[in-house]
Order: sequence, then C-alpha cells, then structure tokens
Amino acid sequence: MLIELAVLAVLAIGAAVLFWLPDDGSEPATTAAPSASIELPGLPDSTAPVLMPGRPGEPAKTAAANQVSALPRQPHNNADVRFVTMMIPHHEQALVMARLVADRGENPQLRSIAERILAAQGPEITFLETWLTERGLNRESGGDHQHTMSGMQSAEALNRLTAARGDEFDRMFVAMMTDHHQGAITMANEALTLGSDGIINEMASSVVVEQSVEINRMREALASGS
Repeated sequence: MLIELAVLAVLAIGAAVLFWLPDDGSEPATTAAPSASIELPGLPDSTAPVLMPGRPGEPAKTAAANQVSALPRQPHNNADVRFVTMMIPHHEQALVMARLVADRGENPQLRSIAERILAAQGPEITFLETWLTERGLNRESGGDHQHTMSGMQSAEALNRLTAARGDEFDRMFVAMMTDHHQGAITMANEALTLGSDGIINEMASSVVVEQSVEINRMREALASGS
C-alpha cells in the first residue's frame, strides 16, 4: 500500500513540474512561468466631450462624441471661387519677386521677409489648388481676372526689378511688394464680405492680417537700412 502511494505521489509531482536532466550532470532546469497577460486598451469613450466651435462672435460648445456627426462641406459661391482663382496667380507673382531678393538686394531684413513670403505663399497655392480640385473646379472656373487683380505688377515693372541691384532694388522691391500686398488685402476683404465658404473666409482673414504686418515690416526694414 505504501509503495502504491509513493508511486502515485511521484506521478503527481511529474505532472505538475516538467524537468530534464542534461547529460553533463548539471542541475535540472524547470520550464519558465507563463508570462503575464497583456492588457489591451479599451474602446474610446463614445461619451467623451467634443469641442464644437461656434459661429463668429459666439462661444464654443461641447457635445458627446456619439452625438456628433461628420460636418457637411460648407457651400461656396462665386465670390469664393473668384477669390481662389485670383489669389493663385497673385501669389505666384509674389514668389517671382521674392526669389529675386537673395541675389539682388542688400538689406538682410528684406531677405528674411522674402524667405517668409516664399515659405508661406507656396503652400497656400497648393491649398487653393486643392480646394478647387475637390469641388470639380480649376483655375479657369472664376473667369478671366487678368485685368481685375488688384496689385498685380506689369511685365515691364518686373523687368525693371530684375535689372536693379543693391539699394535701388530694395526700394523698388518694397514699393512693388507693398502695392502687391495691398491688392491681396483688397481681394481678401471682398471675399470676407461676399463669400460663403468658411475655409476661404479663414484664409482671407489670414491674408488681411499677415500681409498688413508684412507691409509694415518691409517699410521698417527699408527705413532702418537707409
């Protein structure tokens, strides 16, 4: 009876612990304990608050995430299309003038301003072209605005700017870019008054603020360098 109990005990221990005896007589190695289970993140809280911007002049509100549906694309009108299709070539001419500054100007502050113009208006052109494409429009959708874009410089004026150097170039650049920026501000204010697309409204507001600031910076740079 004792022998049978001993055999059963050995079998029980063998079922509970697996071991092996290596040929070199070293201590037997037991199997590693099972690793702890990994806790996976749960699903997002569908009742988490989402900030809902209000209309201009109104405070923002909050709503539960499961109560917010995707916002429909805001409608646009002819004024929005007119602004976008004019601003693309308008920005492109600004880039042409800004690229001349590094090799022809001598005022370091104007070089920095030109670099900011290049960094800002290039991506804005891409944004405006994307806006048109997403709505099935193109550059010609707004009609022929070649003679109605405020601030656009003539080919003769651009040739004179290209030929200038040093202080003469700096003064000519500030005069032409100031006129160019003021034209952009005029077009932006028209879009703010007549347009209906919220995205274009925001961009037009940005144009008014940023280009007004740049006009003052160019004038200050020219005054400090004289």
